[in-house]
Amino acid sequence: MTVIDPDTQAAWVPEAEVDAVDVDETDDMPLSTRLSIADTLTLGNATCGFLAVYFTTTGVLIPHLTGSEDGGMTRHSAASAVMLMLLASVFDLFDGLVARKLRSSAMGAELDNLSDLISFGLAPAYFVLVWGMVSDDAYQRVSVVGAIVVLLAVVLRLARFSCVTLRDGVFQGMPSPFGALTVVSVVLLGLPFVPTLLAIVGVAWLMVSRVEYPKPRGRLAVAMLGWIVTSMALLAAWAFEAPGGELLLQSACALQVVMGAVIPLFATARRVNAFRDNRREARAAQLP
Repeated sequence: MTVIDPDTQAAWVPEAEVDAVDVDETDDMPLSTRLSIADTLTLGNATCGFLAVYFTTTGVLIPHLTGSEDGGMTRHSAASAVMLMLLASVFDLFDGLVARKLRSSAMGAELDNLSDLISFGLAPAYFVLVWGMVSDDAYQRVSVVGAIVVLLAVVLRLARFSCVTLRDGVFQGMPSPFGALTVVSVVLLGLPFVPTLLAIVGVAWLMVSRVEYPKPRGRLAVAMLGWIVTSMALLAAWAFEAPGGELLLQSACALQVVMGAVIPLFATARRVNAFRDNRREARAAQLP
C-alpha cells in the first residue's frame, strides 16, 4: 500500500516494499561485477607481480644501498622475484583456459590487462632498473632508459591487444609474459652492460612489432608449462648453489633468449612462403 503525505506530496512506501526493491536491485547489480574463477586466477597474477617487486626491493636493492649485501640472500631474493614472475605467467596461462572453458566476468579483459601490466611490465622493468643500480659495470641513468622502454613496450602492446582484432590462434608481437621472462633472462646471463641493454631494447621492440606468435594452446600450452616448471627448478638450484646450478641456469637463460630471437625468424619465413604460394596461385589462375 502507498500513502501520500499531504504536506510533502511524497509517497510513503511500506518498509517491506522498500526492502523488496533493494533486494531486486542488489540481485541485478552483481552480474557484471562478480568475480569468476578466471578472474581470481588473474588477481593471483597481479599479486605475484607485486611480490616480485617486493623481493627485488627488500632483498636486492635495499641491502645494496645500505651496504649490508649478503651474496646468498641477494641470490635467493633475485631467484624468488623471477620465480614469482614465472608463477604469474602460469596464472596468466590458466586464466585464459578457464575463461574459455567456464566463463569470465565483464571485468575479465580489464583485469587481465591490468594484472599483466604489473607482472610483465612493472616487475621486469623494475628488475632492469635495480640491475643497473647494483651492477658494477652498469650505468644507472642508461639502465633507467632501458627499464622505461620495457615498461612502455608492455603498455603499448596491451593497449593494442585491446583494440586490434587478429585471426584466431596468434598474437601480434611477442606476448608480454614471454617478453618479460626474456628480459629477465638477458639480465641473468650476466653479459657486459652494452650487449645486455641492446638485447633488452630488442626484446621490447619485438613486443610492439607486428611479428605473429602462436597462442599457447593444446600441446604448446603443455610445453610452455613444462618449460616454466623447469625454469623454476633451475632457479632454485641456482639460489641454493647446487652443483652445476649456475651453469644450468645460464644455459636456460640462453635458450630463452635464443627462442625469443628464433621464433620471429620462423614466423617471418612462414609469412614469406605464404605470400609466394599466393602469388603462384594467382599466376596459375591467370593462365589460359
